[in-house]
Amino acid sequence: MNAVQKAEIRSEGWHFFDAAYCISLASRPDRRETAAKQFKAVGLQDQVEFVIVEEHPADNEQGIFESHLLCMAKGITAGARHILLFEDDIVFRGYSSQKLAQVTAFLSQNDRCRLFFLGCLVSGSQPTLSPGILKVDYRALTHAYVIESSLAKELAAQKWHRKPFDVALAAVPEEKFGHYPSFAFQSNSPSDNARLKNLDRIRRLCGGLGFIQKMNERYYRHKVIVLAGHLIILAALVWLYLR
Repeated sequence: MNAVQKAEIRSEGWHFFDAAYCISLASRPDRRETAAKQFKAVGLQDQVEFVIVEEHPADNEQGIFESHLLCMAKGITAGARHILLFEDDIVFRGYSSQKLAQVTAFLSQNDRCRLFFLGCLVSGSQPTLSPGILKVDYRALTHAYVIESSLAKELAAQKWHRKPFDVALAAVPEEKFGHYPSFAFQSNSPSDNARLKNLDRIRRLCGGLGFIQKMNERYYRHKVIVLAGHLIILAALVWLYLR
């Protein structure tokens, strides 16, 4: 990629993405208002379409699953290639146009990347040759991600199979990527998912999902150093004990 192409990507910003949707329950206008302020703060206010859905009558997780697939179907119908998907508890922290440029440059140069997270929980990560970009072992959270149209078509054709959406997404046999450090987080607002009420309380007592996500990504990014530090401390304690 030459200097002119790089400059074009930097200037394009969020307009690199062909469609952007934010899922929101009809019963939560407060969240839409908060999310709209978040989008405005990063220059996305004129691009994101709120996809307002009703709460599923029987199963919250089925409703979440079907809402994400609905957004994918809308993007496909619109002819979008790169589709941005958000949930309405989105919070941007540490965002910069430079970080966004790293994301769009990577996506424009890597056709194999069909799933990219602006923030998530991982169970491992590895560096790439691209600044700010990690290959991630995705675990959970779907508040901010990019999906390429060919993968969106595959997922949009799926039926509910009694697995939460992030579990289904983790099972997709795709290389998954993310930006480090993340700049998209979930707010500390109580979850609307009835099955997660107890877990949600614990998460908020631990500082909220945003804090947990930040600690999670730092741990796996510096896992070797963290483990080495613990081993050194353990060895020192053993040495002191045996003296």
